[in-house]
Amino acid sequence: MGIKLDMVGIVVQDMKKALDFYRVLGLDIPEQANDEHHVEVAQDGVRLAFDTVEIAKSVYGGWEPASGHRIELAFLCDDAAALDALYAKIIEHGYEGHREPWDAVWGQRYAIVKDPDGNLISLFA
Repeated sequence: MGIKLDMVGIVVQDMKKALDFYRVLGLDIPEQANDEHHVEVAQDGVRLAFDTVEIAKSVYGGWEPASGHRIELAFLCDDAAALDALYAKIIEHGYEGHREPWDAVWGQRYAIVKDPDGNLISLFA
């Protein structure tokens, strides 16, 4: 019996703010999801789930905000130009960049932004 990665969950302080960021990133999330306490988006067989702090408290029996680098999500872009354009779009929408696009020593074009909850989101091509 094996295992398969099925879902990555993110606890969010403000569902609308979080979903707006991931919409700018390119995920197709309906606007009516803004008022939900649990939202899931499937992409290539893996679900990305968003839960409010209230849901996290009910599931885990409490909630302590994490500190430091908690998790990294990395999104593959079509090419370097697409990465640069997406990074610029995210910054233009008022979100925080962590590292501007650069050509990494391992051969990828890379950039890092922060989602509204402070999670590091990598973009690479």
